[in-house]
Amino acid sequence: MRQNKHSENQANDRAPALDRMDRKILSALRADGRLTMSELAEKVGLSQSPCWTRVKRLEACGAIEGYVAVLDHKIIGVPNVVFVEVTLDRHDEKVLEQFGQALAEIPEIIEAHLVTGDYDYLVKVAVAGTEHYERFLRESLYRIPGIRHSRSTFALRSLKRAVSVDPMLLR
Repeated sequence: MRQNKHSENQANDRAPALDRMDRKILSALRADGRLTMSELAEKVGLSQSPCWTRVKRLEACGAIEGYVAVLDHKIIGVPNVVFVEVTLDRHDEKVLEQFGQALAEIPEIIEAHLVTGDYDYLVKVAVAGTEHYERFLRESLYRIPGIRHSRSTFALRSLKRAVSVDPMLLR
């Protein structure tokens, strides 16, 4: 995902105040990130110049992190999704940082979250099948130092898949 230069820093600060028009713009771009400025302006009921100004402000404050193409995993050869719960041996800052960096470098991992509860990380992996998953475990995940335990769950079917929430539907 191409990220704008401000998104990482701003996301950690407090959320910007978004009015209804900002939310309409975000909702329209969420549905179709390839809209031209003209199409976007028409869709949300603004002229192009104020629409462009708002989009630039939304990018600068981090509300828009980037623009992506959402790929069909079946078509690119990795139709199976596996959720992996990972527990680490230790939890000091250095171990967490190194583990997080190692996860970020593995291509099959499409999401990784540091979580609370019975395990430390929830990792979402896309693989071609069980042989690919076994290879992923042996050659990638289990080579990262510090893993005490992992547990895997294969997804049978996706019931909902979204990159982000629709701000027009939030209360």
